[in-house]
Amino acid sequence: MKLDIAVLPGDGIGPEVTAEAVKVLKAIGLVFEHTFNFKYALIGAAAIDSINNPLPEDTISLCKTTDAVLFGAIGDTAYDMDPDAKIRPEQGLLGIRKALGLHTNIRPVIAYDDLLTKSSLKVKQIKGTNVLIYRELTGGVYFGERQLSEDGNTASDVCEYHRFEIERIAHAAFKAAQSRKHKLTLVDKANVLETSRLWRRVIKELATQYPDVALNFMYVDHAAVELIKNPRQFDVVLTENMFGDILSEEASVIVGSIGLLASASLGDTYAMFEPIHGAYPNAKNKGIANPIASILSAAMLLDHFNLEDEAALVREAVDKSLKLHITTPDLNTKYDNITTSKVGDFIEDFINNPEETNLNFTNIHLGQSTII
Repeated sequence: MKLDIAVLPGDGIGPEVTAEAVKVLKAIGLVFEHTFNFKYALIGAAAIDSINNPLPEDTISLCKTTDAVLFGAIGDTAYDMDPDAKIRPEQGLLGIRKALGLHTNIRPVIAYDDLLTKSSLKVKQIKGTNVLIYRELTGGVYFGERQLSEDGNTASDVCEYHRFEIERIAHAAFKAAQSRKHKLTLVDKANVLETSRLWRRVIKELATQYPDVALNFMYVDHAAVELIKNPRQFDVVLTENMFGDILSEEASVIVGSIGLLASASLGDTYAMFEPIHGAYPNAKNKGIANPIASILSAAMLLDHFNLEDEAALVREAVDKSLKLHITTPDLNTKYDNITTSKVGDFIEDFINNPEETNLNFTNIHLGQSTII
């Protein structure tokens, strides 16, 4: 297969983790005889610094003329400290989602057996957790009308949803539930918000088309508690934009690090794959950023094109890296010399030599090859 992939490294640790995802995809291409062409473009603070625009037209054009987008991270502390800034890096991310019509965001939350003790939660609470969060991505308060009064003392952000926006992601979530444990939980705030009541009405109507899926409803505040108390009760979680953003970040506590959470953002025509973490500028160029979320996002890219064996090999390599403690400092207490690039090197080497992994990692010289 031949794929043209737009790469938007972005800001902070984005370029570092994205480089490892590209490294892994190149290895997959060699092993399985695919041709992956990578084409780079600016977005976020990097684009502002270059042309004073967080989302250049050239970037949009590239994304629309390639097969998929691999995205890094967006954000810069210089803009975080200036609430009055008219141009912000985050406008690039929201803009590309809107420009490409990426309305469905899929975020897997998996508690890896080898990392159960890395979570601040009890092992018995999180063991066996495997949740798929479906977050609506182009509607809601993030895209609603914003107003600030002339005196600067009153502000509003409108949360708006249309039936079609709910229906298109709901069908995807129901179908995902059919291929899993046949359970779907809608998370909303229907006791207060009119938009949430619309979500409930639409979901109840659509549920009749999926009689084999058990449908549950949960208020977002209750869901936030239950996600920590008993995450195994969830299978597929469907929710609106802001709630999904918050809950999936909370879910990083379950897996032990936000550096493990990948995502796919899908539309009717285009697709983008990205880790859910931010730019983490304080870690920039220090070699401590966890690239696994970006690498797992690349695996989701492979899934998207039905390259199932290829995606499975990437995940097997990731599993092996976790088992051998070949991870960055956010997860690793056994070795202190494993950098972002060395994690990528190990996974790349495993893809090239999956049958030759030495389980006695203490005998492996990380400065050269991680496989002997």
